[in-house]
Formats: sequence, C-alpha cells, structure tokens
Amino acid sequence: MKKSTILFVTTCLTAVMTHQTARAATSTNARHKAYHAASHTTAPARTGRAQPVPTQPAASAPVVARPAAVPVPAVHVASENEAIVVLGAGAARETQTVSHVAIQQYVPGTSPFKALSKLPGVMFTSSDPLGSYEWSQQIVIRGFDQSRLGFTMDGVPLGNLAYANDNGLSIGRALQTENNGRATLSQGAGSLDVAASNNLGGALEFTSIDPSNKFGVDVAGTVGSSGTWRTFMRVNSGVLPGGGKLYVSYDYQDANKWKGDGVQRQQQANAKFVQPLGEHVKLTLFGDWSLRHENDYQDLSLATIQKYGYRVDNITGNYDLAKQIGYAYQHGTAYPAGIGNTNYGSYPDFVYYNAGGLRQDALGYGRLDFDLTDRLKGYATVYGHTNSGEGVWATPYQATPAALGGSPLSVRTTEYDIHREGFMGGLTYKAGHHTIEGGFWFENDDFEQARRFYPLGLDGTPNSIAWYKNNWFATQWQGAFNTKTYQVHLQDTWQITPALKLNYGFRSLIVDNRARQIGSNIFGVKGADGYPSGSIESSNGFLPQVGANYRVNTHNEVFADFARNMAAFDNSNTGATSPFATTIAGYEAIKNKLKPEMAYSEEVGYRYHDHNIQASITGYYIEFENRLLTITQGTGVQGNASALANVGGVTARGVDLAFNYQFAPNWSIYASYAFNDSKYNDNVNSGGTIYYTRGRDVVGMPRNLANVQLGYDDGSIWGNVNMQFQDKRTYTYTNDAWVPSNDIFNLNVGYRFHSDNWVLRGVDAQVNVTNLFDKRYVATVGSNGFVFNDPTHTFATLQAGAPRMVFFTLRKHF
Repeated sequence: MKKSTILFVTTCLTAVMTHQTARAATSTNARHKAYHAASHTTAPARTGRAQPVPTQPAASAPVVARPAAVPVPAVHVASENEAIVVLGAGAARETQTVSHVAIQQYVPGTSPFKALSKLPGVMFTSSDPLGSYEWSQQIVIRGFDQSRLGFTMDGVPLGNLAYANDNGLSIGRALQTENNGRATLSQGAGSLDVAASNNLGGALEFTSIDPSNKFGVDVAGTVGSSGTWRTFMRVNSGVLPGGGKLYVSYDYQDANKWKGDGVQRQQQANAKFVQPLGEHVKLTLFGDWSLRHENDYQDLSLATIQKYGYRVDNITGNYDLAKQIGYAYQHGTAYPAGIGNTNYGSYPDFVYYNAGGLRQDALGYGRLDFDLTDRLKGYATVYGHTNSGEGVWATPYQATPAALGGSPLSVRTTEYDIHREGFMGGLTYKAGHHTIEGGFWFENDDFEQARRFYPLGLDGTPNSIAWYKNNWFATQWQGAFNTKTYQVHLQDTWQITPALKLNYGFRSLIVDNRARQIGSNIFGVKGADGYPSGSIESSNGFLPQVGANYRVNTHNEVFADFARNMAAFDNSNTGATSPFATTIAGYEAIKNKLKPEMAYSEEVGYRYHDHNIQASITGYYIEFENRLLTITQGTGVQGNASALANVGGVTARGVDLAFNYQFAPNWSIYASYAFNDSKYNDNVNSGGTIYYTRGRDVVGMPRNLANVQLGYDDGSIWGNVNMQFQDKRTYTYTNDAWVPSNDIFNLNVGYRFHSDNWVLRGVDAQVNVTNLFDKRYVATVGSNGFVFNDPTHTFATLQAGAPRMVFFTLRKHF
C-alpha cells in the first residue's frame, strides 16, 4: 500500500507539472490520437462448490446492413473519452455498448464485467479488486444469473460462465484486457444469431481489437496493493506485403490474496491475423492460451461475519493448525482455540487448509467474411476449445492412508476436461426495404469430469497451487458427457418507412445431452459410483422474437420487443440444472418429467440523443417458466433421492434508466438506475415439506441498483470517480436471511504524455483506487448456492469484498 501511495502521488504531481507543456505539442498530440484510433479498431461483431460432506455420492456476429432511416445525430464526447457508453440508438431492444477506451480505464487484468456493471440492470460482484477471481464472480441481469445468460467473443460461444461449467470459459481466460474491443449488452434478449443455448435473459457480446495498420510495440507494467504486479507486451506487424496484418501479445500477472495466504496468478497469450483475400473476402484467425492458478477465499456465513468479522480466511500458511483440525474431527477431541462453528454449524468447515482453482485453456477460430454480390453477404466460422481444470480442496473429511503419508487431511479434486468444436455460418440479403438474415450453429462438446482424492504427507508444507495428477488413491466418481447443439435462425429487418423499422424472426434450438458413467475406483477396487447414465434432449422449434423502432424525430425514438427463449439442461455430475447430478433412482424418477426452462420477455422503451446527451428508459415484464431446482422427490420417510424438478416460475417487472451528459468541455456525467421486482410464483414441496416461496424475492438479485460516474478527459489528463449502489440481497428462497446493501466508490486517473521526447512519446500513466472509502461489505451472495431457509445464519455462501487497494500502471507505445 505504501509503495502504491507514493506512485499515486508521484503520478499526480507529474501530470500537473507536464500538463501545460504537453498541450502545446498539438501536432504530436494529433499523431498520438491517430495511432490510438488505428490501434483500437474492433472485430465484427455457478455451479457452486458443494457444501463439504463426507466422501459419498451426492444425493462474432455479422454486422447487418440496414436500409436508410432518419439520421442519428453523432454523440459528441471530447477527446479519448469518446463513445465510452453508447445507448443503442436505432435498436429495437434495450442495448448498450461499452467501448474499448472505457475497459482500458480499469486496472489491467480487470474483468470487463466490471466496466459493464455500470450499465442499467447489471449486477456484477467479486471478492477480489479486479473481478477476475472466478469462484466469486457473479453477474445477474434482470433476475437471471450467469448460468442463464448468453456470452460470446467475436461470435464464438463462451458457454454459460457458471463456475466449473461443462461448455466454455470465462472472458478473462479467452481474451486479454488490452485486446478487448467494444462489449455489447442486450438486457432483455440477445440477437437471434447469438450462439448460446442457455440465454433465457440477456446476452453479452465481447469483441477483440484488430491488428493495427502500422508496426508497433506496446508494453505495460502494473504494480499495486497485495503484491500485485503484471507485465504485458503486444507486437503489431503492421500491413504485411501480402496485405495481411498480425499481432501477438503476452502477459504475466501475480498477486497475493488481500487476506490470508495464497496467490491469484495467470499468464496468457493472444494472437490475431487479418488477411484480405481479394476485394470481397476477408480471413480472420485468432488464438488464445491461458494458464490460471487461484487460491480461494473462504466462504463466510452471516454468523461468521457477525462474530469474527470479514477477514476470516483459509489457513493455507499454517499446515500444523490444519492437521490439528483434522485430528480433532477424526478422533472426536477438542478443536484448537479460535476455531468456531459458525460455518454450517461445523468446526471442520470454519476454515480449510487450502482450496483453489486451476485452469488451462486453448481457444481458436477461423472466420471468412465475404461479399457475394452488392446485396448478398455472408460469413463462416470454425472454432475449437480445449480445457483442463481442477477444483482443489484440502479436506479433513478424508484422511490420507498411513501407507501413503498418513496426514489427517487429503486433497479432494473435481477434475474437468473439455474438448469442443463448432461451426457457425450466415447469409444476409438486401431486397428493397428488407434485410433478410439467416444462419446455422453447430457445436460438439465432449466433457469429462471426475472426483478424486490425493494423498498428503504428514510433514512438510504442501504446494497450494499444484496440479494433482496420477497419484490419486480414490476416484469417487467419473463420467463422460457429450452435448450436441443445433441452432438455426431466420430474421427480417423491414424498413417500413424512413422512421419505422420492424424486426421479426425466430430460431430453432435442439440440444442433445448424453451421459456415460465410468464408475469409481477406491484403492484399486473398481465399482459403480451411483450416478446415472442416459440421455435427454432440450428442443424447441419456434423461439420467436419481434421488435420495432420508431424514430419520432432526429432526437427521439421509441422501441418495443418481445422474445421467447429456452435454456438447455446442464450436462455433468455437478451442474445446477443437470438431470444426471443425482442417483440412478433419482434419474429414473425424473427423466420423462423434466421440461427445459423457458422465458417470455417483453420490453418497451424510449431514447433521446443529441450532440451532448444520451438518455434511455425501458420498462420490462418477464415470465420465467419451468424453473429447475434440486429437491427431495416424494416424502422424507420414503428415503427418496434428491433430484432435479420443475418447481414453478418467476415473474419479473422492472425499469432501467441510463443518462449520459457532456455538460461542459471535457466533462461528462453518466448515471444509471434499475428497479427490479422478481418474485417466485409457487411454493415448493421438497420431501413432503412445503416451503412458502410464493411471492418471495428471487435470491441474489437486489431490488435497486444505481451507478453515477463523473468524468474528465482533455486528451492528456483524464479521470473519473464512480459510485455503485447495490440494494440488500437474500440467499434463501423463503427470504429469512438478507445481506445488507452497499455503496462502493472507485477512482481512476491518468495522464497521456504528448511529447517529441523519445522517452515520453507514447507514454500513458494511470492510477486506480478500488473501494476508495475502504468499506467493509459482502460482495458475492451465493458462492455455495442458495437454500430454502437459514434461521441460524450459518450457511456459508458469502464472499467478503476487497478493502481499498491502489494500483499504478505505466504504458508505452514504440
């Protein structure tokens, strides 16, 4: 913190002293801006960790040309701050775009979800300051969490982004922060061509920047609180003799946890190549590789926070204490001093020796964009993704056998292996006042998952971020899963008059899930693991979407939209909506009864835009049907298994508002507000017990969200201060336990040097302060899922927010 504070003061003083001199260098300034414009072009468009228990089976889219309409006035925003947020003028649904510039104003390595969280209706939380710690990442839009939202990068599907999902990867592992282009959010329903099989709610479409036309090298370094450091380099080839252009980039990031012992570490590389093939065809190739290690923060309960505070954490640096806890559990003796039972009412679950996540990904795509005629355009994309991952937990519930080390602890892993490949293609045809577009998406996803136990020695200190492979002594269960996804869509945009535009179309979706259980292997003895094999299909041939936009005049427009969507089942032994995450008997009871979740959304809105102001207001209504939840089948005395069931629906009503005002030269203010009233429609019968959830608020979703950001940017000095407010949230379906509201301030300031001096030319300096007023608050609600009730407040499903932290970044372009 001291080092970062000194860097912060130094940067501010340097900025003030050099500001006037730098502004005088106008010609250099113009060249610098021209480079940034060329460099930042953009390409076309949880399942939570289970509550600890003994080891037994758990009960880029194409840009469509539009006919001419009433012209949209350009929104004037000064200098580098231009178009930081665009409120979707001309669209027939609520949509906003956050620019590359806005994402770059955060600490390098920050999840782009943090930039998107300023948009109306979007709640994003994480317990680390950069929002990159995946176990605690939570994004909720209009009552739908990330497992029911669509995510793509350059059109390539990223999966549902639930923790340990079976079909994708997070945007932070798919694309480096510096290579993020614009990101577009549709709060109500994504476009029909979005490659997602789970988007009951909105869709987030990320893009990567294209290589620049000129040769250049960009380097950057970041240091900050909790020993954070990050390095980055990108080399742009410029236009090559054959007309193509290329960049390759690499970063390495390391940080200590802000509490407890452990690290958050990632290295990543991106490469992108764009090659024109004649006048009418363009080839784009993209590749990504990432390796991530992260030690977990301890999940907390309300009772733990009330009695011990927010800084309770895993004891990764104290193996002796962890062994004492294990011995006490296994021998029924007293627990060490200071070990409480406020997490789950259980002493062994108060703190763990270690928990963590390890992920290695490789993602790539090739895309052809082609103009067949002046009226007919198209694209075709092939992509592939591989992932190896482990969720690691040092458990006191299973001791290491004496012959293998004899520790009272062992390491329990949940291991993941994804191999998926897919194809997307589409054609767009302009005929008079109609723009007709259709496309197809296919994906084949092979996913393997296993639960294993590895030995720990009695002496020494185990590595907290090691990969555990090959020397396991027990495989509790192992399964192989295949998912095939087929989607076709067809839509028309009809420019009825210069002011009135109508969009209408539909998509058809089929998702075929198959599971094959490999079984258990306990000390070399193979057997059944109790999980089912089988198949299930989610399909719907007609998922329509209709929208209209009417431009009243140059500055005012109204729009309305209706969409019907379906979410396919998860396909794993741990997925929140997987039919296979139960016993064989449980699966047999539900396999012919389950229905996929459905959502019907309607919205109507108004936008205003002129030279200095953008504003929008949207009202919406959503009916969410066939909600899936794991409950006990039948009555408790029957001893039936817990299994997935359709338990009714949710009704959501709300209003989103956004306002962006350039109120003086170089000054702007942005504000957004969202009101959401999401309630369950039905009570739930689980094991013969009726839980009165009807009329209760949906878990994890605050009723009110607000953002205010004041910004300044004159081309050299820039800065903004942002306030984000989240209303109280509940983690129980009966609403008997709530987490208080919070309001968090963040500060971002920087200076762009414009100088003929070689050392300073192309240099940017930036300081970011997160949680400016050092608030103590709960960030993530639901890290371990949700429960019907929690009268003792001991369900550990909360993550504490990071305290104030300071980061300094220095960049240079050569």
